[in-house]
Amino acid sequence: MAATTHNLSQARAGASLGALATVLGVELVGAVLLGTLLLAERTLIIVALLALLGAGFAALQLRPQLEELIVAAFRQHRGVAIILGIAIVLAFPFFMQGSSYALHLLIVAQLYSVLALALNFQLGSANIPNFATGASYGIGAYTSALLAINFGISFWLTLPISAVVATLFGFALGFPSMRTKESYLALVTIAFGIVIQQLLNNLSWTGGPNGLVGIPAPTFFGHSFIKPLYVFGYKLPSQANFYYLSAALVGLAILSAGRLHHSRVGLAWNALRADALAARCQGINVVWYKILAFGVDAFLAAFAGTIYAFYVSYISPDNFTFVVSVTIMTMVIVGGMDNTLGVIIGAFLLTLLPEKLRVFSDYRLLFVSIIVIAFLILRPQGLFPQRPRNYGGQP
Repeated sequence: MAATTHNLSQARAGASLGALATVLGVELVGAVLLGTLLLAERTLIIVALLALLGAGFAALQLRPQLEELIVAAFRQHRGVAIILGIAIVLAFPFFMQGSSYALHLLIVAQLYSVLALALNFQLGSANIPNFATGASYGIGAYTSALLAINFGISFWLTLPISAVVATLFGFALGFPSMRTKESYLALVTIAFGIVIQQLLNNLSWTGGPNGLVGIPAPTFFGHSFIKPLYVFGYKLPSQANFYYLSAALVGLAILSAGRLHHSRVGLAWNALRADALAARCQGINVVWYKILAFGVDAFLAAFAGTIYAFYVSYISPDNFTFVVSVTIMTMVIVGGMDNTLGVIIGAFLLTLLPEKLRVFSDYRLLFVSIIVIAFLILRPQGLFPQRPRNYGGQP
């Protein structure tokens, strides 16, 4: 009996170590692949990395038990995975060889990740198509920029103000949208986005087509974000300031996504996605939860817009067109709807691909489209498909 218990203990310890090795291996390999792709300049290396990535997702599709093994390992060692992930994010700029361009791509990818997570609350969780996320992004950017330029308000104060203003616009879009559904709802959001873009383009106090110039850089305890960042004597480019700021925003968005998904709000959104009529019959206030989804989307999008405005120091209506909203929606669909990790991966992939395929010149968007279609063929439900809810024990 004692020998049997000892053998069981050894087996469990071995399984736990195997799961831990899986977590460490997946995260480190992912970090190495991302870093190599960011620094790669030769077309052959970029194509090889994409082929390797495609082979990995093909293996997950052909061997579902492999995906379940990885998911179980991360669930078992969730704390280790989170700590290692944070450490990788903090250390990443030190391995970018001082490349301002690589850090710029990371900043943009992180901001698009926030936008995709914001839309995921609607499209993924509640199945509400919204082509106005780019408009909320622009509202946040313009509100914060106008406050900073005209009234000298600090960046840190413009963050919550722009989020509140964008949320009010989100609610304003949500109310009339409740009288429509499916394709008609999508048309309403498209119209809203176009109206906002045209207003930004034609109003004189928004700078018109010339946009807003001279947005001041944020400061943090006397340190200006336009200056290099020194960490333990190591000099990082000025973009590192915005890299860490946008990384913090991604962390906030991930935390919010997790809390909302496992709350009554997330359950209500999933009920709407499954069957709005059945949800109404169960006593769920369908109108309120749909409008709330619009508000949450706009709130997070405004944060991303504010950081973008202060990062580039110049914004124009061309930065917030309908194409931006379509791109964000594509990120959610490619990554995997209602899957936080999938949405982030989709955002990074569709941010980096157009830049890394510039070698194909005028045909790069064609190659990007072919790659996206190929990934969707490999994984029809997205790179990381939506997973069923876990109502018992650890989520």
